[in-house]
Amino acid sequence: MLFSRFSGLGKQMIKYLTKGPLTFSPKTGNVHASCNYFSCTSKPHTFSTTTPHEERNNQAVEEISVIFVDNDGEKHVKVPVGMSILEAAHEHDIKLEGACEGSCACSTCHVIVRDMEYYNKLEDPADEENDMLDLAFGLTETSRLGCQVIATPELDGICLELPAATRNFAVDKHARAT
Repeated sequence: MLFSRFSGLGKQMIKYLTKGPLTFSPKTGNVHASCNYFSCTSKPHTFSTTTPHEERNNQAVEEISVIFVDNDGEKHVKVPVGMSILEAAHEHDIKLEGACEGSCACSTCHVIVRDMEYYNKLEDPADEENDMLDLAFGLTETSRLGCQVIATPELDGICLELPAATRNFAVDKHARAT
């Protein structure tokens, strides 16, 4: 009985927050909404806990080649199209921190695009990303946050350098505990 009350409350919250058509895809578990309490756009957004490459069950997944360069040398990896560079680094045991878990709230997944040609193929960074990049260690002209760089076919062969250090205020004890 308690569960059904919580379930009903959840339905009411979703109905209130979406204020528009809400559809559910049982195959992938995705919820689709085109207008919600926070914003209203003409283009529907998909909310999912899976990344696009996980939703394709038995289909061949398109992958690109990415080269990570750190103090230990180069590591060549295959990254599914649609996956962030941060996720790819974690899947391949590359030491790219990502303290905020990809929410664009820190600069610990800072990467440097080695080739300006590839940098120009990326979408322009959002204001939030630029704000976080201002805090990054070793900032360069071609710096980006790994959580904001999404693998696309145009980026096949991209070479990303990992800075020698990161600025993680919680770990480095630069921020006071309140």
